[in-house]
Amino acid sequence: MKIEQGKFYFIKDEFFELVKDKELCQNKEKGNKRPCFYCFRDKKFEKLIWFIPISSKVEKYKKIYNKKMERNGVVDTIAFSYVEGEERAFLIQNMFPTTRKYIVEKYVRQNRDVKVNEKFKKELESKANKVLILVEKGNNKIVFPDIKNIKEILLKELENN
Repeated sequence: MKIEQGKFYFIKDEFFELVKDKELCQNKEKGNKRPCFYCFRDKKFEKLIWFIPISSKVEKYKKIYNKKMERNGVVDTIAFSYVEGEERAFLIQNMFPTTRKYIVEKYVRQNRDVKVNEKFKKELESKANKVLILVEKGNNKIVFPDIKNIKEILLKELENN
């Protein structure tokens, strides 16, 4: 399966079992493929792919977004856009890396890939990369999962294979 940046995918349960991070948005229902995740490539490690969960709880995340905006004047950890005609919250604050080994399949509806428009894609990936830079500089509280630890687990696994 070709992994395409800017598309949505589902992640295998075994990934969550491997990394054991309670802050990750876990698969909700075995067999029902929830949630789906927006993907983009790591700029440094070509075999790592980053995933951003999306949520239908838009009002909940708009309240959080507005509080952060009042406090900080900018919010790079949550973004909003439409997916298949419905507004969704993109939770950059819950993003994580994985590898193709842990991807179940692409999210497809009516025989076509689910995706976002190009303008939002650029905005989302810009925010996500900004957050990754902040984490690399030591701001570990900007995202909930321990993405440094997850990355380390995956890189060791890749090295051993």
